[in-house]
Amino acid sequence: MRDQSADLSWSGGVPVSDRYRDPYYSLENGLAETTHVFLNGNGLPARFRPGFHIAELGFGTGLNLLVALRAARAAGALPLRYTGFEAHPMAPEDIARALAAFPEFGPDAAWLAHAWAKGPRIDTPELTAEILLGPAAETLPAWPGKADAWFLDGFAPARNPGLWSDALMAEVARHTVPGGSFATYTAAGHVRRALAAAGFEVTRLPGYGRKRHMSAGRLK
Repeated sequence: MRDQSADLSWSGGVPVSDRYRDPYYSLENGLAETTHVFLNGNGLPARFRPGFHIAELGFGTGLNLLVALRAARAAGALPLRYTGFEAHPMAPEDIARALAAFPEFGPDAAWLAHAWAKGPRIDTPELTAEILLGPAAETLPAWPGKADAWFLDGFAPARNPGLWSDALMAEVARHTVPGGSFATYTAAGHVRRALAAAGFEVTRLPGYGRKRHMSAGRLK
């Protein structure tokens, strides 16, 4: 499962990719960043309903999944469906270490690390999740599903351009239900233009923390 596993360093308890020289989540407050960018940017939790399907470019530590699951649970909108696309999966012990920074998740963090150790598919009464391993340029075009909301959370476009290509943004749109949404921390012009060309109505919004802007949108 981890032939192309993540190469990590740690900065104050936050995992940093050695390959892309970028942290997996905000050094300031990863939980607040996820809530601001990916939940609020996709109009969640207001849009949640049983069976709502989130897809994510970059599974990483699983933090975004746990934040979404907790929000869906609070909204009484379970089960949640989730599909992640991850080229460089983290080891279960690294996921556990990264999520230990968020004690508010309690047993959920330990449960996720344990489930991940068993394989990239999780089935519980609350959650159906599948993490597709390998380059998203290969796995996303072959995926038969469509998402209600996308979390575009790859490493920064300047450091990981392959995950933000025009072709991949077109695949994101092709795998989105009509009226579905995306949100991302980046406001890079070429990413915004690619998403707009793919059919999204793209909006620039205030970013989290030190980032002035982020992007979000709905499929026309």
